Amino acid sequence: MMGKPIEASRRRFIKSAIGVASGLAMARMAPTWASPLGRSYGDAVNADSAVDLHIRREQMNIGGKIGRPITINGSMPGPLIRLKEGQKARLNVTNSLADDTSIHWHGIILPENMDGVPGVSFPGIKPGQTFHYEYDVQQNGTYWYHSHSGLQEQLGHLGPLVIDPADGDIGADREHVVVLSDWTFEDPHEVFRNLTVAEGYYNYQQRTLGDTLADIRRQGLAKTWEQRSMWNQMRMSSRDLLDVNGSAYTYLMNGRDNGANWTALYKPGERVRLRVINGSAMSFFDFRIPGLEMTVVSADGQPVKPVTVDEFRIGVAETYDVVVTPKCDRPYTLFAETMDRSGYVRGTLATEVGQEAQVPELRPVPERGMAAMGMSHDMNGMDMSSNQGDDASMGEHHDMHGDHGGHMAESPQRPSAPDLGIEHAPGGHGPAAAMIARNPVSRLNEPGVGLEDVERRVLVYGDLIGAHPWPDEREPERDIELHLTGNMEKYMWSFDGVKFTEVDGPVEFHHGERLRLILVNDTMMDHPIHLHGMWMELENGQYPRPRKHTISLKPSEVVSLQISARQLGLSLPSAVSHEGGHVPRSQRQLRRSYEKSEIHYASRAG
Repeated sequence: MMGKPIEASRRRFIKSAIGVASGLAMARMAPTWASPLGRSYGDAVNADSAVDLHIRREQMNIGGKIGRPITINGSMPGPLIRLKEGQKARLNVTNSLADDTSIHWHGIILPENMDGVPGVSFPGIKPGQTFHYEYDVQQNGTYWYHSHSGLQEQLGHLGPLVIDPADGDIGADREHVVVLSDWTFEDPHEVFRNLTVAEGYYNYQQRTLGDTLADIRRQGLAKTWEQRSMWNQMRMSSRDLLDVNGSAYTYLMNGRDNGANWTALYKPGERVRLRVINGSAMSFFDFRIPGLEMTVVSADGQPVKPVTVDEFRIGVAETYDVVVTPKCDRPYTLFAETMDRSGYVRGTLATEVGQEAQVPELRPVPERGMAAMGMSHDMNGMDMSSNQGDDASMGEHHDMHGDHGGHMAESPQRPSAPDLGIEHAPGGHGPAAAMIARNPVSRLNEPGVGLEDVERRVLVYGDLIGAHPWPDEREPERDIELHLTGNMEKYMWSFDGVKFTEVDGPVEFHHGERLRLILVNDTMMDHPIHLHGMWMELENGQYPRPRKHTISLKPSEVVSLQISARQLGLSLPSAVSHEGGHVPRSQRQLRRSYEKSEIHYASRAG
């Protein structure tokens, strides 16, 4: 009896020692920039020398298994590239792969031939060759870089990019870069083939008989039957949220899985800036730090007026900077949960290496109910096609100003986005568009599926206000309307229902003009859209309008964006991966269609 307390104490000591040892080992394994110490204000940044990047395939331990990712300078994710506003960036990229490669600098305003899109802005980097990127750094903030060749991003070809302001002030006492990503041990080409063969191939969270019986008890047989019939006609599940989920993915934070517990150190009372980057192939994450509020200070590298939240959803390719001020000497869990609740990745904000905090349980699997799709619960107006290109239309949309649970009730002061009249092509948009949103609405004040009724403060696009006015205050000279369309059963995704191979020409942005781009999501999946080489000012009713390089559209949502076409050359929506032929350099152009040939840009979620 007397020996039990001693033995328990011994076990606690051994456990603590193992935790510290594993934490130190993780610190050695992680990329240099992911050191637990982070960076403190006043650290010197050598912004003058050229950066050499070597790209190759290497064996690496990922989540306890041996994988063979693409590494950059021996790490996955690649090294943190740290530049300074006003300098000239010089980056030498050497390809040691067996295939062509490239690097696209996501969110960076630069000359067209430095953008890194093979077949569009340059020919790509051949095996054994070195390409010299060089451009003037005209901005600051948190960004990232990734391959635009084939499916290489799915293999880990990505890394963080931080540009310090001219004065070097990081806006905090300490900072940490947090790169979220997803990894699969499957060949990414096989992943893509599986999706084209069987829509919902990776969705193991389908509804069960028990779910149906529970719905019958809650809302009656007639209502339940009506809803099931609707989903059957659409040939999708109400739980079809992400094309590839935790059944195939290992989720990573700075290249480390949950067991590695990537750690970021702080001192009580410090203002800590977390630069959160979603570098995943197709995963949306809901990010929170239980017990610690976050102040959002930047979106996609651009400063915004501070807004305090408890959680935010970060779409594919987006970045958010948040400042936290932990005052207690205790660990906090950095918790990134996938939108479909199929998995998560965690790290720890701690005062010592080896500390851990409680890890939250995954929340229940959300479903795309009628309100989540922007539709009313009255389905009498629903007209579903058989995926043959008829004018399949969604009925009346839910009023965005209605009650969406505690979140909406907490923030009635948000202004509304402009009310835009949306038109569809006669007969829909062809066979590539299986459904058409008849009455799409702005959903900028909605947090998204699975976050409608949470009691904590959740960031929405309607919260974002630019920190200052932008240089171009002209009213748009004209509007361009593009519809995001899709056929989920055939895994076909397009703009205006036109396949990439059938596009007859670009949408022209004339150099120097001010225009409004109206994007309409006619599908029932979330879509991030990125324009290369230009900022999009989101018309969310706030002023100054927030600037974004990537916009995530909810199902049945319309967003309007003001754009200044100041850069000469070619712009691409993020979904474009291949393009050939001569492109006039006298005008800014946007290709009208995208064909899903990259996993990052190939999914409904990406």
